[in-house]
Amino acid sequence: MTLKQLEAFYWAARLGSFAVAALRLHVTQSSLSRRISDLEEDLNQQLFSRSGQRATITDEGARLLPYASQMLELEAQARSGPGRELTLRGVCRFGVSELVATTWLPKLVTSVLRHHPDLVLQPHVDLTVGLERKLERGEIDFAIIPGPSRIPTLAHRRLGELEYAWMAAPARLAPGTVLTPHHFVEHPVITLTTQSTLTQSFDRWAEQQALEIPRRLVCNSLLALVGLTTAGVGISFFPKPLLRPLLQRGQLVELVCEPVLPRLSYCFHWRGDDTRRLIAVLQEAVASEADFLTPSVMDAPV
Repeated sequence: MTLKQLEAFYWAARLGSFAVAALRLHVTQSSLSRRISDLEEDLNQQLFSRSGQRATITDEGARLLPYASQMLELEAQARSGPGRELTLRGVCRFGVSELVATTWLPKLVTSVLRHHPDLVLQPHVDLTVGLERKLERGEIDFAIIPGPSRIPTLAHRRLGELEYAWMAAPARLAPGTVLTPHHFVEHPVITLTTQSTLTQSFDRWAEQQALEIPRRLVCNSLLALVGLTTAGVGISFFPKPLLRPLLQRGQLVELVCEPVLPRLSYCFHWRGDDTRRLIAVLQEAVASEADFLTPSVMDAPV
C-alpha cells in the first residue's frame, strides 16, 4: 500500500469519477486505475464495483475512505515538519467571477502564496452556473461567486454584498434621471447571459415590476458590459463601489429607479463533504482578503 494508491482511491471515491480524479492528480486515467487496482490487490478487497457504466464505491471502499483521508492528512502534517506551521502544497483549482478577478483576486493570491509557497493556484474565471457545475463535479476545490447556491451539496460562507445601480453614458441619459417603464422600452438594456446570478436576479426584479424589455443586448463579459455602456450603446446596472472612478470622471452617470435593485451577496462555496484542511485554510484567507468596496481595475478609462 502506498500513499499514491491511497490518494488515487480517495479522489476517485470523493469525486465519483476516475476521469475527474485523474485530472485533479495530473495523471492519466489509466495510471489512476492501475494504482487503484494495485491497492485492491494488496488489500485483497474490491473497492469499486465496475459492473455498470461508471465505477461505484463498494462497502469495503466506504470503510477504507476515512482511513485514506487520515493518512493523507498525516502526510501533509509530516511534510510541514515538527513545530512548524502547516503549509499547503499541491494544486488548488478554484473558481471566481469576473468581478472578483478584476478586484481583489491578485491581493488574495499574493497573500496565500506568501504563507504557502509550495501551493500552485489555478483560478478559473467563469459565470456562476458554470462554476457551480465544476464545483459540484469536483473539478475545482471552491468558488467565490454570488450565492448562496441552490445546489444542496454545496456549502457556503457569506463574504459581503454589493449594492447595484443603473448607469448610462451622459450622452444617452442625464444624471439622476428617474427611470420609468418607458425608459426600458426606449433604451436597450445590456446584461450578462442568463448563466450569471446577477442577470437572474435582474430578471426576477423586472418580472415583479412587470417591465417590458423589448431590446436586450447580452454578453458574457463584465468588462465588455462596462465598455458598451460607457460607449452609449444602452443602459445597464453595476456595483456602485467598483465603478466609482467612472462616475467621478463623468464617463458614466447614475440613474434613479424605484424600487431599487436587490443587493447581491458573494459567498465562498465548497462541497459540503469536503473536510480537507485546504478548504478551511483558504476559506479563512479569502474571508480576510475579500473587499467589495474598492474600485476595480476597470477604473482606467474605457
